[in-house]
Amino acid sequence: MTRPRGLTAVLATLVCGAALAEDAPQLVAVREVPGAKRVDVTVDGRPFTAYVWPDRLAKPVLYPIRSASGTLVTRGFPLEPRPGERVDHPHQVGFWFNYGDVNGVDFWGNSEAIKPEERARMGEIRHRKILKMRSGSGQGELEVLSDWVLPGGGVGLEEQTWFVFRAASGSRSIDRLATLTAKGGKVTFGDTKEGMLGLRVARALEHPADKPEVFTDASGKPTPVPVLDNAGVTGVYHSSEGVTGDAVWGKRARWMALTGRVGDEDVTLVLLDHPKNLGHPTYWHARGYGLFAANPFGANAFTNEKANAPAHSLEAGAQARFRHRLLILPGSFTVKNAEAAWQAFVAEHRE
Repeated sequence: MTRPRGLTAVLATLVCGAALAEDAPQLVAVREVPGAKRVDVTVDGRPFTAYVWPDRLAKPVLYPIRSASGTLVTRGFPLEPRPGERVDHPHQVGFWFNYGDVNGVDFWGNSEAIKPEERARMGEIRHRKILKMRSGSGQGELEVLSDWVLPGGGVGLEEQTWFVFRAASGSRSIDRLATLTAKGGKVTFGDTKEGMLGLRVARALEHPADKPEVFTDASGKPTPVPVLDNAGVTGVYHSSEGVTGDAVWGKRARWMALTGRVGDEDVTLVLLDHPKNLGHPTYWHARGYGLFAANPFGANAFTNEKANAPAHSLEAGAQARFRHRLLILPGSFTVKNAEAAWQAFVAEHRE
């Protein structure tokens, strides 16, 4: 993979109009915590995020994620529940990457809440090893290797992921660059809404809800999502195609922003999809209850057309790369800055 050119090229014009190019460098430290199944990422000694793979999760995740001021932008449940937040969908933890139909196996919905009789169709992503850690001025890196393990113990996919963590005054960003390799045979990604790159956000970044809803997963299992106290709940989605609010669900877009106020801070999260990703521009499995996800493969599931959407498959030994960037910015949303962020991302990762 091509190494990034550095912080300035990515963040200099993206903090809602404020230039960052002259910022004093900040140390982004990436360090494994021995025996804890985690790698901590800090900025000048302050927590940013962590790569974690505890036994209770069915996948490695980045958790939690904080803004530059230290504000938590991810939900705490189920690892560290907080008062007033939702306790639905226990498989939606932090910032993760998996899918709900890989040769018929569900990697998306697996969690400690799954009943034993349902585990036969569930897959797990198991962290195998750390390939590289690098700390540096304005930027740190982590490369890891994981296995997508099928029921019975076979490996369907090998995942090599390169994380790039960047910091500047007021902003943070995470690049997640994954290469999937089909192991042992052909791998097909089925057509389902349950995928693929997911972020479960803090309560304040959800959409205010005025009625309870029930969401059904790919296996037909319903999950009630009740109405909670909407005080301080201010999230709004904005897509690159001009769609806003709950209407972004199932639509395609090059990027998606989620903006809201968390405590005393205005926060904008922007997820960027790369033109070389399969299925670009991706569909968005973005829900008002706090799920912020990009799914390149669920065409029929999102459109209900039930026709002509080609299956995405990898022959044995074949590879697919997925390039995404998450920006955590202060201030209110602007289309100009989100579009500039996407253009910078595309220019940087041309491979």
